Amino acid sequence: MQCPKCRAPMHTYNRNGVQIEQCSGCRGIFLDYGELESLTRLEAQWSQSAPPPPPAPQAYP
Repeated sequence: MQCPKCRAPMHTYNRNGVQIEQCSGCRGIFLDYGELESLTRLEAQWSQSAPPPPPAPQAYP
């Protein structure tokens, strides 16, 4: 596949089940319909912070 912008060869990468095409020339990234939403949803799931741990028991003097 050729880049629609600069006509350099495109390479396909798999990111969490989403196939991303990247140009070897201009380094542009091309996504199919719905792939950006899939990537942002996966990123949001990954970056959700875990709930804080319960407080440690206090030692009484």
